[in-house]
Amino acid sequence: MSFAQVYTRSVVGLHAPEVIIEVHLSQGLPALTIVGLPEAAVRESKDRVRSAILNSGFQFPNRRLTINLAPADLPKDGARLDLPIAIGILAASDQLDPEVLAGFEFIGELALNGELRQVSGSLAVARAMKAKVLAAQILKDNEQVMSPTRQLIVPTINGAEASRVEGITVLAATNLKAVCNHLQSLTDSSLLDERLTAVEPSPTQQHIGYQVDLADVKGQHHARRALEIAAAGGHSLLFTGPPGSGKTLMASRLPTILPDLSAEDALEVASTYSVADSDYDYGTRPFRQVHHTISAVALVGGGSRPKPGEITLANKGVLFLDELPEFDRTVLEVLRQPLEAKQITISRANSQMTFPANFQLVAAMNPCPCGYDGDGSGRCRCRPEQIKRYQDKLSGPLLDRIDLHITVPALPIADLQNTQAGETSEQVRVRVSAAHNRQLIRQQKVNNELNPSEIDKYIQLGAGEQQLLQLAQQRLNLSARGYHRVLRVARTIADLADSADITSAHVSEALSYRSK
Repeated sequence: MSFAQVYTRSVVGLHAPEVIIEVHLSQGLPALTIVGLPEAAVRESKDRVRSAILNSGFQFPNRRLTINLAPADLPKDGARLDLPIAIGILAASDQLDPEVLAGFEFIGELALNGELRQVSGSLAVARAMKAKVLAAQILKDNEQVMSPTRQLIVPTINGAEASRVEGITVLAATNLKAVCNHLQSLTDSSLLDERLTAVEPSPTQQHIGYQVDLADVKGQHHARRALEIAAAGGHSLLFTGPPGSGKTLMASRLPTILPDLSAEDALEVASTYSVADSDYDYGTRPFRQVHHTISAVALVGGGSRPKPGEITLANKGVLFLDELPEFDRTVLEVLRQPLEAKQITISRANSQMTFPANFQLVAAMNPCPCGYDGDGSGRCRCRPEQIKRYQDKLSGPLLDRIDLHITVPALPIADLQNTQAGETSEQVRVRVSAAHNRQLIRQQKVNNELNPSEIDKYIQLGAGEQQLLQLAQQRLNLSARGYHRVLRVARTIADLADSADITSAHVSEALSYRSK
């Protein structure tokens, strides 16, 4: 046999399309050629693979090798193709039985001594395998029959991550020799003891614990109330106040009062971090705090081959922008579309990629360059034109997309010295989760995601509430977008109060958070 076919997957954006590695062994001067749009890490794999095969006790064929990565028009990057390329070479040179390879997919980077190293995107690969199985379901004799499922072989360090996907058998190996022994054991009963065992799925954590708690916040009852509303309805939030008033402290506590992620959402978030090769505490709400020197590409994603940015890493969680006016204005403006669409599409000449961006934006800023405008001590010396120039760094369209505008005053010493603990995150999360569940039962989404037609359907106002909103629209110069955002916030306030109807009190409170 001089031909072998091995299944693996590449990672493009957040997806893991199938790649078929075809290995052909032919007569001619010894050479190894890889075709099919391999990038640098894949082209260099031939040297790693050669050493790994020899150091694992196998023979490297002294003939002409041609390796095709199909589909040929799909770019392939990363070292995850090392293992399947090595398996394909061994099968094409009759050191492994090519017939057994059809039931497996392989990913893994090879060390020169044959050890398997960690690769990124293993969870995305497992999810793609599961999606293919579900898509291949067919109806036969009025029964649902699933197509045969391939097993996934990964490095040991990736085993626990990949095994989180139900319905996929994950085998973890420490080196190339162990993988080959497993494949040989399928046709040689004397090697049964060499078989790899399936990785047991990690137990799902029922309750997520955080290192911080809302009880750490002293005073600031108005801001805490706004934080609870934002958590219940998925609303964006802007804190404005002097330095040291607790803006960052409160923003970092928002994930602790959000409802726990569903199993599917937790898997989606973990898959994103797996592709980005970033650490992630499984099951927690992401909290991304970025520095004001960040570029637009790093924030929303991009590159010649589009990669996810911070807004995608904050998907299902919180994106916190501290010192908001210090960000470059062009960077802030790219947030306008994702805040509305809950996703970002990156277009390039040869590719287009859509990433999820369903995040909650929490921002904080000072009222003026020195930070003390309006402070009772009178220490602010900023001139009016300086304050205006500072605040004009934020465009009206961006501010219009932020639901809650909260002024956070400096903390009195009495509040700081108060040792009485406030409500904990657990206590607030109970109310938030109850309001969140009401929204899901009523409209299958949180209030902040309602479109205009859904607002007309699910948010009904009485005559008094309509008149109150008309008066407010004239005095506050509310745009159509601002009007809809007030309605969404009022609906959330009513849900927190377990009220089916939106009253004037709910509308008035929602308007109080619309100062800009």
